[in-house]
Parts: sequence; C-alpha cells; structure tokens
Amino acid sequence: MPKLDFDVITLGHGSGGLLTNKLLESGVFNLLSNEYLDQKHDGATIELNGKIAFSTDSFVVSPVFFPGGNIGELAVNGTVNDLAMCGARAKYLSLGFIIEEGLKMEEFWEILVSIKYAAEKSGIQIVTGDTKVVERGKGDKIFINTTGLGNVHPGADISTSNIKAGDKILVSGNIATHGIAIMSVREGLEFETTIVSDTCHFNDIIEHLMIQFGTGIHLLRDATRGGVATVLNEVARDIRLGMELNQKSIHISEDVEGACELLGLDPLYVANEGVFVAFVAPELVDDMLQTIQKWENGANAFIFGEVVTSHPGQVILNSSIGGKRVINMLPGEQLPRIC
Repeated sequence: MPKLDFDVITLGHGSGGLLTNKLLESGVFNLLSNEYLDQKHDGATIELNGKIAFSTDSFVVSPVFFPGGNIGELAVNGTVNDLAMCGARAKYLSLGFIIEEGLKMEEFWEILVSIKYAAEKSGIQIVTGDTKVVERGKGDKIFINTTGLGNVHPGADISTSNIKAGDKILVSGNIATHGIAIMSVREGLEFETTIVSDTCHFNDIIEHLMIQFGTGIHLLRDATRGGVATVLNEVARDIRLGMELNQKSIHISEDVEGACELLGLDPLYVANEGVFVAFVAPELVDDMLQTIQKWENGANAFIFGEVVTSHPGQVILNSSIGGKRVINMLPGEQLPRIC
C-alpha cells in the first residue's frame, strides 16, 4: 500500500482537488495502469468490431469483505459474467466508486488490489471511471458501479426465443454458496468449516463453450439474486413453457445444505456468484456437461431437468421421495444485499 497522508477517506478526497489527485495517482491510476486509463481523460476511446454486448451493474454488498472475496472482486466478476451470459467476452470496464467518509485507506487499497487481480484473471482492462465521496452515514463503506463492453462470439445466438420443449437445463456448479457465505459473516454464524463465496469470472469458459457448441446453447443466465429458482421462473414465464426438475440431481455442498436447514432457507432461492444456468439442445447436453466439469469451477455441474410443454409458465420439482412441488417466484427478498 502506498504512503498516503490520511488513514481514512475524508470528504476532501472527493473534492476534485489535491487530495483527490493524490488518492487517484497513488492508488487507482498506479495500480490499474493501462494504455487507456493512463490518458486520464473524461472517457476512453477504444476499438471494438462486430456485434457488441454492453452491461452495467452496481454493487452494494454488505459486508464488503467476506470469505472468498470482497466487493471489488465481486464488481469485476459480476459485469464480466453479465456480458458472458450474452455470449460475449468482456474486454473493457468502467469503474465508479461511491465511498463513505471514514473508510479506512487500508481497506480501500485491499479492494483496489482485488479489482486488479480480478481484472487480470478475466483478461479485461479498466479504461475509465469516477470517484465520489459522501458524508459519513450516507453510504455503507463503499458502493461500486461497473459498466462493461465486449465482443459477442460470432457463433452465439442467445435468446429465450430459441428455447424449445425438450431442451435440457444445465447448472454449472454447487448452488447457494455465495448467499450463505455472506449470511454467515453478516449474522456472525459459525459453522464447522468456513463457507467461501463462489465468485469467479465466466470469460474463458463461455468463450470455450461458444466455440464448441455455438447455437446449441439457447440461453445463458447467471443465478445471482433470487438463485436458480428465480432464473427458471423468469424464463418459464417468458417462453410460456413448463419445466420439470429433479431434486436428486441438485449439487450443493454439505456445509451449505446444513446451513440452509439451520436458517430455514431453500437453497434454490439463495444467491450465487459463480454459477450459471444454460438451456441446451438435448443432443449436446452430455458433451457440454463434461466440458464444464473440466473447468476449474465446474466440477460439480449437473443437469437439473428439461423444458416441457405441460404446465406452461410453471416450474415443477420432482422430489427425491416421489412427490411434486411447484417452485414459485420468490415473493420477497430472502437475502438482502448479496451483490
């Protein structure tokens, strides 16, 4: 961490004057340096060819530090993954900070380092941004906004209109991990082992899947707020087809499953940050599953069910004891502020 004149962020660091300059020069510009950001212009002039995906997101997670990551890493991965769900490889991100007066410089630096690490790992460049400071009590340490741009793979055709009856529903890994990791810290819960967030980027795996399976991938969604159940309900409502799921197929770690039982939470509604849902042509799903399982974050990927013509707009779970249960849309916020 560079030597700064203050131990905490002050309102002066958002004034646009000397303190702002010192904060940006010693921190943001130096750590995240690249040919675009180094121009220190009001925006960035970049080159993109062909079909472009564009997404923005804001991150207000509390606490900002949690097992397996922090708000900085989460912000980069979140927008990279939103673009990946469009069949695009993220290339450029903007980065906006809203910092509460009193945030420790040490914590801000740790967040910046995580942003740098996540950007390097996903292969993107942060090319422009903004920093504002609000009075103590008018924020919650730090909020981050990221906006991303990327090239859509020429073989991608991602749309709900492509989904057909018989399509298989594939989930890329263990569910409910991120939400429980956040909840355990927020509520001071202790389990036998530390539950670590699953936050990661999808840039490489989705590009690989697009090259290998192309238009056989009909839709991609990341299962963040509201979990897998919310994603499936949103899609079922849009396509006016039903879905049949198998409870026995669900992959969830024992620790997370136990925590959900203890807290009275349904893991299908708990947030994820490193899990996506894919609707795939049935003849490709087994090969695609094997490909995802070779990915460093996909060892626990599973086929959850399929799209059906019966009960349009409804998601039905076939339970492990032979019954059936309607999986409805989450009526309220189960785990507030997980991203």
